[in-house]
Amino acid sequence: MPKISSRGHDMPASPIRKLVPFADAAKAAGKHVIHLNIGQPDIKTPKAMLDAVRHFDESVLAYTQSAGNPSYRSKLAQYYDRVGIAVGPENIIVTTGGSEALYFAMFSCLDPGDEVIIPEPFYANYNGFSKAGNITVKPITASIENGFALPAIEEFEKRITPKTKAVMICNPNNPTGYLYSKAELMQLREIVLKHDLFLFADEVYREFAYDGVEHYSILNLDGLDNHAVVVDSISKRYSACGARIGCLVTRNQDVLATALKFAQARLSPPAIEQAAAEAAVDVPASYMDAVKEEYVARRDYVVRALNNIPGVFVPQPGGAFYCIVQLPVESAEDFCKWLLTDFEHEGYTIMLAPAAGFYSTPNVGLNEARLAYVLNKSQLEKAVDCLKHALEAYKML
Repeated sequence: MPKISSRGHDMPASPIRKLVPFADAAKAAGKHVIHLNIGQPDIKTPKAMLDAVRHFDESVLAYTQSAGNPSYRSKLAQYYDRVGIAVGPENIIVTTGGSEALYFAMFSCLDPGDEVIIPEPFYANYNGFSKAGNITVKPITASIENGFALPAIEEFEKRITPKTKAVMICNPNNPTGYLYSKAELMQLREIVLKHDLFLFADEVYREFAYDGVEHYSILNLDGLDNHAVVVDSISKRYSACGARIGCLVTRNQDVLATALKFAQARLSPPAIEQAAAEAAVDVPASYMDAVKEEYVARRDYVVRALNNIPGVFVPQPGGAFYCIVQLPVESAEDFCKWLLTDFEHEGYTIMLAPAAGFYSTPNVGLNEARLAYVLNKSQLEKAVDCLKHALEAYKML
């Protein structure tokens, strides 16, 4: 039998989705599984987006431009202007989700054998696309003790070699919920300029910055026009994960021209979803204000309730809708699997994402899990109650 590729063999499984077969089996056995493993919000998608799909009346569902519909790119430029980022339609390439924007950015800027420095824990797809491109991730481990703040800049310096080509961050962060400050971004700016590197920023959670702290984009850092590349998406902003519309944003003309070649190779981003995304730009600010308020309430409940469970520690996230939970277990992966295979409380169990899969360094984060507080408070209360009883039962095994 022909062998699969080394690239395919080395591709890591998603820590978010790898336990799905066990969840499916639990549901088949009659358990109600509360999904906190994946960032799929229960927030309603804006009606204007759904109406745009319902009223899509083109007679031919044709290819769109490889860079995205000009009308949508113009609307996106208006959106960025509203949030204080000065870019034009020519600085934007529409992609099939933020994942494709990440793929375009990495493959446009990095060659096989190049290195990218990433604070960990980080979104697992950064590792996946790096493996696919034979790009080496040089991780710098952030500490749960200080809420996963940016590691000391000296740690970045230590990891820079002649093969280093880029630094990558997610801000606000998935999976930690940490919100990088302007001061921390300025430190990255200095090292990027000093060593002539790209700075990639996944800013898909831009709107979800809490406690009166404003998100600061790398596109607003002085002197980085040829260094800053932003990955963005409508998935989380408008609770439209299934629409699969994202974008790559940069002022670097070489990166844009190169990314366009990748965009042309995959032909075009989806047509109907772009119509929905274009309608989303005009969704009133009151929608986002209400969503943000809801997530703050969910965060405050989850962090407080989890920290009241003996042996559990959760730092306060400053943004996004995730937190890393330190558990009183040796292997969070075994525990998360056990939750699905052997545990239920009043007919319920919960699904978490083992956090080791968000680290590149081996044997780090083994007693941690990522929790996405994307469900309503009633579900979160059931989930916390389940976790409390589960830890008590697990301790007795």
